[in-house]
Amino acid sequence: MHIRVLPLALAALPFVTSMAAAQGLPVGATVANASFTAYTQLDADIDGGGEAKFSGAFALGSVTRRFSQAVTAGVSLRYDYEKWDWSGANDLGGEPWNRLHRPGLGATFVYATPDGLAITVLPAVEWAYESGASTGDALNWGAAFAVSKRFSPDLLLGVGAGVYREIDDDVVVPVLLVDWRISDRLRVGNPAQTGPAGGAGLELVWTPGDRWEFAAGGVWRSYRFRLNRNGPVPDGIGEKSSLPLLARATWRPTPSTRLDFYAGAAVAGEITLYDRDNNEIVSRDMDPAALFGVTFGARF
Repeated sequence: MHIRVLPLALAALPFVTSMAAAQGLPVGATVANASFTAYTQLDADIDGGGEAKFSGAFALGSVTRRFSQAVTAGVSLRYDYEKWDWSGANDLGGEPWNRLHRPGLGATFVYATPDGLAITVLPAVEWAYESGASTGDALNWGAAFAVSKRFSPDLLLGVGAGVYREIDDDVVVPVLLVDWRISDRLRVGNPAQTGPAGGAGLELVWTPGDRWEFAAGGVWRSYRFRLNRNGPVPDGIGEKSSLPLLARATWRPTPSTRLDFYAGAAVAGEITLYDRDNNEIVSRDMDPAALFGVTFGARF
């Protein structure tokens, strides 16, 4: 069994988004959100030889209801897909994986007090696997917890942790929550999970008007998945980690819809292969690579 402690400010689930929904909805109101994201990472050189690139997409939907002044709850569904392409000779068995799938189900529970304190719990379950792998051995599950305090209309701070069982690995994820409105147009916060880098992290956001928003930030991202039973490492485990640094431009054609454009680079990339018993076989660094994405989101 391994314990991986990931860098501060990483989380797979949208703490600040959940708390904002809890505080912004009228009692008895229900809101639904849906989004679709497509992204691509261009060729990255692999230490030891070869190159890799990938493209992907994911759909996300959620429903949130405020049951009382204190309690808000909701559910979410998500499906991720990635297709990898490999070229040149490498130390990873040629094509260690190809098509990846990550369907998941999550829930949101927020308890907020009148003085601005909020307790958030986000349980989740996910299956992460390559096409042809055994989905029964691809289960990820756990929950994230956070306590936050809104000190003023312009400042929310909080801390938390995610504890997950991620395909034969125990993962502990410290979380830092920030929503700091420096001015009417400038703020620092945790980015939404709809972007290609995922949720949490930190970004600086400038909002010059009602329709446009510009931001820049980053988040450490790491995920594991079960490999094809007939691949170079039968029934093994793949792991991909990197630090996506992204600039974002958001256009809101209507108050309830948004279109996000992303451009940046994935740095500090690493690919690791484990056998079916979770013993490391090989790990190789990846050079920085350009990363692009686009998201359409709607609120109902």
